[in-house]
Amino acid sequence: MDTLQDVQMRNKLHGLFEQHRDLDDAIRVFELSGKADPLQLQRLKKMKLGIKDKIAQIENMLLPDIIA
Repeated sequence: MDTLQDVQMRNKLHGLFEQHRDLDDAIRVFELSGKADPLQLQRLKKMKLGIKDKIAQIENMLLPDIIA
């Protein structure tokens, strides 16, 4: 049975996945438009990377490495 903290972390994880996907879509649209500001693209990519790091951190908390 999941604890309340696990449920909250999984909900946070779900939200982060959505944000990551949305940023990916926004970056793709900017790149395809040909009118993208390089600085804005860099900021979006940095935000996306930060979200990816948060996702990895939460996943590691939920599924710790088991050394057997």
